[in-house]
Amino acid sequence: MIDSINIAVIGSSGFVGLELIKILKKHKKVNIKYLCAKKSVGKSIVFFDKSFAGSKLPKISSVDKIKWDLIDLVFTSLPNGEAQLISNKIPKRVKLIDLAGDFRLTNKKDYLKWYKKKHKAVSKIKDSIYSIPEFNKKKLKKYKIISCPGCYPTSIQLPLIPLLKNNMINEKKIIIDSKSGYSGAGKNFNKKFKFKNFFQTMSAYGVGNHKHLGEIDQELSIAKKKKLNVLFTPHLIPVFRGILSTIYLEPKNKYNAIKIYNYLKNFHKDNFFVKFAKFNIPINTGDVLDTNYCKISVCMNRNKNNIIIFSAIDNLQKGASGQAVQNMNILYGFKENEGLL
Repeated sequence: MIDSINIAVIGSSGFVGLELIKILKKHKKVNIKYLCAKKSVGKSIVFFDKSFAGSKLPKISSVDKIKWDLIDLVFTSLPNGEAQLISNKIPKRVKLIDLAGDFRLTNKKDYLKWYKKKHKAVSKIKDSIYSIPEFNKKKLKKYKIISCPGCYPTSIQLPLIPLLKNNMINEKKIIIDSKSGYSGAGKNFNKKFKFKNFFQTMSAYGVGNHKHLGEIDQELSIAKKKKLNVLFTPHLIPVFRGILSTIYLEPKNKYNAIKIYNYLKNFHKDNFFVKFAKFNIPINTGDVLDTNYCKISVCMNRNKNNIIIFSAIDNLQKGASGQAVQNMNILYGFKENEGLL
C-alpha cells in the first residue's frame, strides 16, 4: 500500500473546490502541494473561506507553476473543457480526477451534442473511466483519468443501475424529478438565473436538455444493454446544498415495492456510503447534508403497478468532492472512507 501521495487541486476557489480542500486537509494520506485558480493567483485560500484560517495550505498559484515531478495526482474542478487541456500537459505517471464533465461521455459526438463544444482530448478518452465508486472498485487502477459523475446522475444511478441490470423494472417508464440546492449551479448562479426572488423561488431548468441527461442515458443504456432515454427534469430550490431525486417506476413481472427494496438493500450491503430508510418511509436531504452518503427510500404507490424511489445526496460531497476522494481512496488502496467521516 502507498504510504501517502502528493496532490494538486486545480480550480480551488469554487464551491466544489473549497469542499474538496476541506476533505483533503484532514486526509491522513494526502499532502496538498498546490492550489490553483486562474483569477486568484497569490491569494490565500482563507480569502474564499474563513474556516481555513490557521491551516498550513499553499497560496493559490498558476497551473504553470506546478512541478509535475512532485505530484502523483491532480484534481480538476473547472469549467467544462479545461480539464481536457490539462490532461494533454501532465506526465503519464500523474493521475487525474476530474469533477466536471470533460470525460463523462465516451463518444466525442455525444460530448459535442450535450456540451456544445468539440472535445479537445479525444485520444485521452480511452484512458478514462466514468466512476461511481460503488460500481467500479475493481476497475479504477487500470485508468489514468477518473471522471466523477454529475450530482444528479449519482443520485439516480445508485438505485437504478442494479434494477436495470437485473431486469426488475420497465425501462420504458422511468420518470425522474430531481431538486437541488443552488450551490449546484456554481458561484455565479445569480448571473445564470436572473429571475426575481431567487432565494424564495423554486424553478425547473434545463428541461429536456440538461447536460446530465447525456451521462444518465449513457450509463443506464450500458446497464440495460439497450438504448434508453429517460424522462428527467431538474429543479433549483432555495437551499444551499443537497439533492433529492424522486424516481417513478413500473416493476416488471413478479416484482413489487418490497421485493425491490430488499434487492437494492442487499445489492448495496457492502457499500459503506449507501444507506437505506425503512421500507415505505420517505426521506429528506437533511439526512445526508455535509456527508458522502447516499440515502435511498423505496415506497409504495396507491397504484400498485408503480413504485416511488427517493434518493438523497449532498451535491457538494457525494455528488462531487466526496465522491472524488472516495475514488482516490480506492485507486490508491486507502481505506474507502478515509477523510470522509
